[in-house]
Amino acid sequence: MAPIAKIIGQRVALGMLTLWIVSVIIFAGVQFLPGDIATEMLGQSATAETIAAFRKSLGLDLPVHLRYAYWLADVLRGDLGTALSNGRDIGELIRPRLFNTLFLALTAAIMAVPSALLGGLLSALYRNTFFDRLINVFTLSSISLPEFFIAYILIMVLSAKAGIFPSLADVDSTAGLAGRLNAVALPALTLTLAVLAHMTRMTRTSIINLLANQYIETARLKGLPEWRVLVRHALPNAWAPIVTVVVLNLAYLITGVVIVEVVFVYPGLGQLIVDSVQKRDIPVVQACSLIFAATYVLLNLTADVLSIVTNPRLMHPK
Repeated sequence: MAPIAKIIGQRVALGMLTLWIVSVIIFAGVQFLPGDIATEMLGQSATAETIAAFRKSLGLDLPVHLRYAYWLADVLRGDLGTALSNGRDIGELIRPRLFNTLFLALTAAIMAVPSALLGGLLSALYRNTFFDRLINVFTLSSISLPEFFIAYILIMVLSAKAGIFPSLADVDSTAGLAGRLNAVALPALTLTLAVLAHMTRMTRTSIINLLANQYIETARLKGLPEWRVLVRHALPNAWAPIVTVVVLNLAYLITGVVIVEVVFVYPGLGQLIVDSVQKRDIPVVQACSLIFAATYVLLNLTADVLSIVTNPRLMHPK
């Protein structure tokens, strides 16, 4: 356990360093946005004295490095600040939006992960057949299309023409599980199609690369069915790259939902950050960006750890 603990500690330290660098980039990027936030918030008719007082109330009269230090200290205490657009606490504003985004990502993951593993297994089992080529065409098509295009196609087919699902994913805190699932059906299906190809092709490739090994040939010589050879002998040894791709795509499901949420007007974190950019609500933009970054770093760290645990050879590099 000592080598694993050491490697996990190194990965955690690297993840914290990465997150700190990302926080610097987020803060600096927001500061370099064109225009003046005080003028945008107060309007062009505001007097110079009013603008100066407003800038002082926001701490914009302080040097950049001091503003960053105060902002980072507040974040570490769990204080994300106050929204400029409505004066609400950002933590309270983000909490229901974050829940909606996580619910959407979880729904898409439940649809995508089993489908990708099953598709990859079947594609490897019937490789070089019509079924395998059909899977390849489908995955290459889905990976080549941008999310907003897939979303509009699904809206046209399943909402406008078939009338099966609503075109707008409108949910609130009073919606039950069935109502939420019905509302997020099209956004979840869009995300599923966006990430399905990576996981399916990695599962297929990882399993096929193992089929020439001697223990696979031994299992076949024992008379085991081909599907059992794949599931019992090939799949367990192919988990390392598959798990890495699955976890990284789960990270995309959470951090890459901005476009999908905007298309379906879904009240999640992605929609909130777009609305906040339009309103020049800088504290909310910073908080949402930091949450997205922390989520991606955490899941990337999880992918590293799982790839090490599922492949002990990585613990002893030559």
